[in-house]
Amino acid sequence: MAPAKKGKAKAEKAEPTQSSKNNSKFPSSIRLVPPSSVAITIHAKPGAKSSSITDFGEDAVGVQIDAPAKDGEANAALLDYISSVLGVKRRQVSIGSGSKSRDKVVIVEEITLQSVFDALNKASKC
Repeated sequence: MAPAKKGKAKAEKAEPTQSSKNNSKFPSSIRLVPPSSVAITIHAKPGAKSSSITDFGEDAVGVQIDAPAKDGEANAALLDYISSVLGVKRRQVSIGSGSKSRDKVVIVEEITLQSVFDALNKASKC
């Protein structure tokens, strides 16, 4: 019985994998929030010498921030840095969740998923 269940599980998992190939163009760390916003999962690393994107992975975008993690300084610096990387106004960028955690979700308004992907990909290669 156990091997048959494993086989069924594999067969069931194979179908979503094939249908998700259309969305495999973008990592799951960035996702569309209808109607015109994008959510970016970020793993922040405060207290660095300079701000930069260290990792653009499937789970999260690693960002080191040149501000200490106290009194909201790192959050403000993170939002400033993300807005400059994406080329949007600072008021379009906000923290959706995780304001007191290293793992955050940043919401960018009035932008396309493709432009976020291109900007983060370019910044991570520098």
